[in-house]
Amino acid sequence: MIEQRKRSVLKAVSHRAISTLYTTAISFVITGKISVAVSIGLVEIFTKPLLYYIHERAWNKVKFGRKKDIEYTI
Repeated sequence: MIEQRKRSVLKAVSHRAISTLYTTAISFVITGKISVAVSIGLVEIFTKPLLYYIHERAWNKVKFGRKKDIEYTI
C-alpha cells in the first residue's frame, strides 16, 4: 500500500501536537508552574519545525549514505 500525502500530513501534525504536549508536561514537572510550561510549549511548537527544516536542508548537502541514480539510455 502507498501512503497518501494527506495521511502523512495528518501524522506529522499529530506527532507535533503529542510532542508539544509532552514537552509542556515535562516543563511543568520541572518548573511546577503551568504558565512557564505553556510558554515553553508555545515556543517549542513554532521553533521545532524551523529547526527540523534547517536540519533537513543541511543533511541534503551530506553525501554519506547516498547512491547515485543510474541513468538508463535506450
